[in-house]
Amino acid sequence: MLADPTRLRLLLLLEQEELSVAELQDILGMGQSRISSHLAQLRRAGVVENRRAGKNVYYGATESGGRNGARARIQEVLRSLAREIPETTRDRTALKLTLRKRQDRAREYFDELAGKFGRSYVPGRSWRALAHTLITLLPPFTVADLGAGEGTLSQLLARRAHKVIAIDNSPKMVEFGSSLARKHGFKNLEYRLGDIEDPPIAKNSVDLAILSQALHHAIKPERAIESAHRVLKKNGRIVVLDLLSHRFEKARELYADHWLGFSEVRLHEFLEDAGFKQIEVSIVSREKQSPHFQTVFATGVK
Repeated sequence: MLADPTRLRLLLLLEQEELSVAELQDILGMGQSRISSHLAQLRRAGVVENRRAGKNVYYGATESGGRNGARARIQEVLRSLAREIPETTRDRTALKLTLRKRQDRAREYFDELAGKFGRSYVPGRSWRALAHTLITLLPPFTVADLGAGEGTLSQLLARRAHKVIAIDNSPKMVEFGSSLARKHGFKNLEYRLGDIEDPPIAKNSVDLAILSQALHHAIKPERAIESAHRVLKKNGRIVVLDLLSHRFEKARELYADHWLGFSEVRLHEFLEDAGFKQIEVSIVSREKQSPHFQTVFATGVK
């Protein structure tokens, strides 16, 4: 039974938390039939049991650990074998994200009960006004806006930051952004021509690095994250806003996207591999119109 790596991964997960088949699909990246087949074998062996909660069925490790009450022995074997399975590290990360999604769904439910305020028109309330308000809370940091484009975000940040360095690989974007900065009197906003995978910024020189809808244009996104880590000071923070993984292939042609978004797990891995700590990744919005792009937020501290 424990000779199969997939069943081992399932058992390791179910030892930690009760999970549905759909949640296990997200974590393991496998199909429903394959997971259900393995769960059935684990149930027959008596090491996994299920529990129905309304329309949902959750699976978890049995309290007794099998017909012979060998839970302690199974846990010991699992810990030993887990070291030989490289996917277990990724599974732990994916499990954390799955449990956070559960919490988010619960919050969304109660938010819905609280009323329709968030969907109603209120005079004077807008995301633009909110963004301007939040920017005033930003300390006078040195900020790197990596993949800045025309610099809409850079100019907003420049209202409060000590200095903003806007990086873009398009000469026309840099020229246009620089012109706007001069026009609006932002002497603390500097545009530089360069690539986000190797930005022309000194090592350990910025407090905050932002990649807003830029990472999916990078040829090697992991290199862009590593470069952000390089330019950040100790305890500096990275903020990534990008598209969640999608299948809208036309984005490559329409928007010059190199990647069709990233999964939460992949973004977490990018940040972790680059050396970031205190990593958080979550989905923050979903467009109502097709193809229903979703925005994922990721942050970490150097």
